[in-house]
This record gives sequence, structure tokens and C-alpha cells, in this order.
Amino acid sequence: MIETAQAFGIDIGGSGIKGAPVDLKEGKFAAERLRIPTPEVSTPDAVAAIVKEILDHYEVEDGTPIGVAFPAPVKPGRPLNFMANLDQSWVGVDINRLLSEKTGREVHVVNDADAAGLAEAQYGAAKGNKGLVIATTLGTGIGTALIMNGVLVPNTELGHLILDGKDAEKYAADSARSRKELSWKKWGARLTKYYRLLEHYFSPDIFVVGGGVSKKHEKFFPYIEVETPMVPATLLNAAGIVGAAYFASTQMEK
Repeated sequence: MIETAQAFGIDIGGSGIKGAPVDLKEGKFAAERLRIPTPEVSTPDAVAAIVKEILDHYEVEDGTPIGVAFPAPVKPGRPLNFMANLDQSWVGVDINRLLSEKTGREVHVVNDADAAGLAEAQYGAAKGNKGLVIATTLGTGIGTALIMNGVLVPNTELGHLILDGKDAEKYAADSARSRKELSWKKWGARLTKYYRLLEHYFSPDIFVVGGGVSKKHEKFFPYIEVETPMVPATLLNAAGIVGAAYFASTQMEK
């Protein structure tokens, strides 16, 4: 593997599986990432074969911290009980065991929103912040990650808090803005309700806002009225890979 890399990260998504060696000192790729389309029938065996192909491509040795960001709640030693973006045959699978066996390497799997949040807390928009970081991803839904003094509180699903009688993400995600053809100001009012709800329950020290729409944060941030400091994510598409690699490095130390 690349000499400047201390870990390897893979991000499994519904359309693509991406991987790259990661420089943990800098929080960035140590070489250009490799992307392979997610199989049309995204069964565990089919996805695992691509994960192995990516690791083999970079000649990643067993013993290297290998992290995988995955679009579902992940509890080590327990099977997956929910799957949204991949084949339903994932339900009931111990993903850490499966990927480790199929790739011939020890693999550490983390929820994809958690991976992105860890990356932003360790290297990105929330670097150096003490206390509670809440990272949110505004897209088709709302992904969330809670990091307290650098320690991840895994598998939060705060996009599903009830807001105005429905899942918050159905009311305030970027997809809701598009579906309802909301102005930035009207969407900002919805986001205000959502982030105030998070403030009420968690009293965070900073919000990090990610997702593709965060590139246009100057259009809607002015309309979000909360007391907590709010910053746009900075790692963007690299966050899943970098965060997964960092997560794996913390697991190897245990």
C-alpha cells in the first residue's frame, strides 16, 4: 500500500463503492480513490467481492486498519436488522464477519453518517471543538452523527425525530425542499424547527451541516435561527472514506 497511508477506507453506497488509502495525519487520501459501481443486485457476496477487489488493487495487507462506511446501523457482533439502499438479503448478516472472511483481512464497519461525522470532527469543520458535535447530512433524508469529545455515539437516527407530526427528514431534508419547491427562506424556516429540536434535546456545542446542498450553504444558512454555531462540512465526498479509515484505526488500538 502507499507509504504515506496509515489506514484504508471504503465507502459503500447505493450507486458506487469507493476506496482509498488514507493519510491519518492529514485526514486526506494518500492516493487517488478507486470507484466501482455497486452491483445491480447488491447482495452481500456481490458487494464483498468488490470490497476485496478494491483492497487487492491497492495491495492492502491484513493488519492495516481497514474501515468500511455502510448505509445502515451497525452493531459489532450483531446481525444487521435494517437495510434501505442495498439488497434486503443483508438483513440478518454479521457484516464485520462477512467482509473480514470474504476479503481475508480484519475489517471494521461503521454507519456511513457516523463515518462522515467522525471525519468532520477529527479533520474537518469541527476539528478542535470540545464538547458535543452534531453532524447532519441533508439529502434524500437526514443523516446524523453525535461525537462527544472525539468519541462517537453510534447509530443515531435523529432524522426520524417527529416534527410537525411526521419524520423530520420528510419535513426538512433537501428532498423535501425540492419536492415542495420551497424557497431557500422557507426551507430555512423548516430547518430552524429541526435544529431547534436538536438543541432542545442535546444542547450541542456545534452543528456541522453536510450533504451536496452544503456547497450552497450561503443561500440557506442566513435563514436558520439557532443559538448553536453552525458550519458547513468541508470534507464532502471524502468524508466517508476518511472517517471509516479513522474509525478502523481507533478499533485496532483496543
